[in-house]
Amino acid sequence: MPSLVLKIDVDTFRGTKEGVPNLVRLLKKHQAGATFLFSLGKDHTGWALRRAFRPGFFQKVSRTSVVEHYGFKTLMYGVLLPAPDIGACKSEMRAVQEAGFECGIHTWDHVVWQDNVRQRGKEWTQHQLQQANHRFKEIFGVAPDTHGAAGWQMNAYAFQQLDQFGMRYASDGRAMLNEDGSLANTAYGPYRLKIDNEVATCVQMPTTLPTLDELLGRTINGTEITTSNIASHILSLSKDPRDHVFTLHAELEGQKLAPIFEELLIGWQKQGYHCVSMASYFATLQNTDLPVYPLSWASLPGRSGELVAQV
Repeated sequence: MPSLVLKIDVDTFRGTKEGVPNLVRLLKKHQAGATFLFSLGKDHTGWALRRAFRPGFFQKVSRTSVVEHYGFKTLMYGVLLPAPDIGACKSEMRAVQEAGFECGIHTWDHVVWQDNVRQRGKEWTQHQLQQANHRFKEIFGVAPDTHGAAGWQMNAYAFQQLDQFGMRYASDGRAMLNEDGSLANTAYGPYRLKIDNEVATCVQMPTTLPTLDELLGRTINGTEITTSNIASHILSLSKDPRDHVFTLHAELEGQKLAPIFEELLIGWQKQGYHCVSMASYFATLQNTDLPVYPLSWASLPGRSGELVAQV
């Protein structure tokens, strides 16, 4: 039975308070496993407005109704409103652990990490990750087993820090996709990362399917992708059984787009997939001779800027 790894990025204070509990209920209803990756510091979502100068940013905003999904208040955090501390949502986070779901680190400060890490040095990078690691242990009482980078943005020092933490697996990058969201190379999947002739210990599980915000509003093969047909499009990409990693967001699939996610869960189970956490999937990779890929960057259809990619 192929695995469909569900990786849930929790970016914001609102997503933690509202989207996360909704997703826990939905996953329990369909007996699906998943990994929740938490942002653990301040919610500076409003600072993301600086991305307006990046190519493709306005197209993405207009396609995905950012205000509708994130809320005006969230978009003002750090600008006109004080940035709330997401780490203060301890009860909501612990409830996920108590419900039996794997929890890991997404980031300390989502916007700061996504917009800066590629250009930053070792000291800055280590400080960001160590803050997140300390807060995670404070909340959950255990060290985190895994990490999933905010915006799929990393640098060499960040990958080295994951090894120093003793993390055995993470999902920090993407597999390359064609314009329709299909895999550019069917060989893409779990791998070990090579940086400056050193092979990292931590196994990378790249996201192999497009995200909802990368597809909504685009025209693919002559058809506009809308909320009414996006689930069927993604299911068409997974119709040939193979392991996949799908990234969803507490702010989207955990709120207004929850019906789409439920349609996907039902569809994947009908296709014969076992929806699992990153930990469960990693257990199936034990003693597997994984390929090695160099640290690479690339752009993906429907997303602005470059990100860590399996190339």
